[in-house]
Amino acid sequence: MDDAVRKYWQDTLDELASYPARPEFDVLPLRSTPFATLYSVRLTSLGPYRLFGYLSIPTGTGPFPAIYYPPKYQSVLEIIPQGTANLQRSSRYITFSLAGRGQRNADTPFAAMFPGLLTEGIDNAASYAFRGIVADSVRGLEFLLTRRELDAARVVLVGNDVALIAAALTAGATHVVTTPALFYKTAELAAKTPAYPLEEINDYVRTYPARAEAARRTLGYYDLRGFAPRVTATTLLMAGAPGTLLDARALEPLVAALKGPVTVHESEQSTYKDGLYAERWMAARCGITDVQSILPEHWRD
Repeated sequence: MDDAVRKYWQDTLDELASYPARPEFDVLPLRSTPFATLYSVRLTSLGPYRLFGYLSIPTGTGPFPAIYYPPKYQSVLEIIPQGTANLQRSSRYITFSLAGRGQRNADTPFAAMFPGLLTEGIDNAASYAFRGIVADSVRGLEFLLTRRELDAARVVLVGNDVALIAAALTAGATHVVTTPALFYKTAELAAKTPAYPLEEINDYVRTYPARAEAARRTLGYYDLRGFAPRVTATTLLMAGAPGTLLDARALEPLVAALKGPVTVHESEQSTYKDGLYAERWMAARCGITDVQSILPEHWRD
C-alpha cells in the first residue's frame, strides 16, 4: 500500500471515528426463537449516515463465535441475512448482517441501484460510494466487537472484497471468507469481460470517456493487493471456477500477498457445494465439530 493509498484510508477512518456509532436496538419477536433473539440495529457511520442491521444472539451466557456479513455489492431491492431458523446454528453463532448505505432499510437519503453502485461517484475518490460502504463495514465490525457475548478469538467476516478490506483496515477479524469480485485488477479485468459486475466499469467508460482516467485512479485506492499485507486473519479465498476470470491461478498474486494463512477453494459451480465447503471451514475454525447439525436440513448427508 503506497503512501497516497494509506493516507486516503487513514483519512477515511479518522473521519469515521468523528461520528459516534449511537447504536439503537429493537427486539424482533416475530423472528426470535427460544434459542436465539433477533434484534434490529441502527448505527451511525461516515457522513453521518444511519445504517441498519440484524443481530442474532444465542440464548445462554456464551461466549459465542460470531459471523459478520458486511455490506456487499447489492441494490436497495435485495434483502440482507436475517439470522437463521436452524436451532443448532443459531444457538452456536452470533450473526450480524449489516445493510450499508443505499441498501434495504438504510436507503435514506441514498438508494443503491444495480447496475450502477460500482460506479456511483467513481470519478472522485473522495465521494466514491464504496468509500462510505467500506467505512460502514468497519463501523459494523467495531460495533460487533463491543458485544459482551462475543468470543473475540472467533470472529468470522463473510462477504466479497469489502470483507477483506474491512479486515485489513481495522483489528478484530480472526477469520475471513471472501469472494473477490469487484476490486482485484478491476480496470484490467473489466476489459476482458462483458459480465457484471465488471461490465459496469465498461459501461461507465463508454458513457463518460473523459472520466476514464479519474475512474482508474479511484480504483487504485481499492485494489485488494494493496490491502492483503495488512490482513493477518486466517482466510478462505473463494475463487472462481477453473478457467474463469478470477480462478485460483488468476488470484495467485493476492494469495501470495496475504499475511495470514490462506486456503483457496475454486468454485465447483454449485451454490450448495461451495456453501457447504465454506460452512465446514468456518465450523472447523470455530471449534464446532458436529457440522451436520448446523447445516440447513436440505444440505445434510
